[in-house]
Amino acid sequence: MSRTFRSVFGFYLLPAVRAPRARAFALLTFLPAVLAVVFRLSFPTRSVEVLGVFSDILVVFYLQFLLIILALFYGTSVCSEEIEGKTLVYLTTRPLSKSGIILGKTAAYALLSAAIVLISLALSFFVMNAGRLSAGEAAGIYLRYGGVLLLGIAAYTAFFAFLGVLLRKAVIIGLAFGFGWESILQYFPGSTQRFSIAHYLKSLLPFTPKAQGFSLLTFRLEPTSDGMSLVALVLITAVFLALACLVFRFKEYISEE
Repeated sequence: MSRTFRSVFGFYLLPAVRAPRARAFALLTFLPAVLAVVFRLSFPTRSVEVLGVFSDILVVFYLQFLLIILALFYGTSVCSEEIEGKTLVYLTTRPLSKSGIILGKTAAYALLSAAIVLISLALSFFVMNAGRLSAGEAAGIYLRYGGVLLLGIAAYTAFFAFLGVLLRKAVIIGLAFGFGWESILQYFPGSTQRFSIAHYLKSLLPFTPKAQGFSLLTFRLEPTSDGMSLVALVLITAVFLALACLVFRFKEYISEE
């Protein structure tokens, strides 16, 4: 399987980088950086609290929109683009491990998503925090945010890859999950919010309500501990990748034609 993983990963990564879809997503990810520059130029004397609120808005954009969009379209396309392009038969009839195909292609798309998000985050984060955080403090917080986003990309991409191998119309179900279930459930009181991936991502963020006052990121959040959140996200990623491999191994895909 490892040989198939490496072959598939290398085969799909470069074309994915050069694809028009990647350029469109890259342009979209520049939006937070552009908004950050406009905000800083328009309100150069704003207080630390106002800057903090705007920074929260940007992180909400990453967590609840950009992350989900990237993972949804790349995760579900792991299988669906092969079906739509009628190339699935060329993959499955070659002496390749089916699990290696899913894992290699998912890893290639997740790496591309991670690069897009981290570059965008770096631009917007350091624009927003220039002059109000020391270099060491800013780097530490950026790494924490970056780590949270990487965990989110892994978990969401694994889940949407599973939907993609299981369902023909996975994008529709994925949209309902990403912008319905995830957007609403995280604000439910009590343990209900723990049934959303976003809950564990927000639990790992470096800011707390008591330390920062009102925060969009921590509104109604009853955080899980860092250790449990990390375990939950790793488990979610591993379980859905395993399910995706299992379904892809045994499911028979029939062309609509």
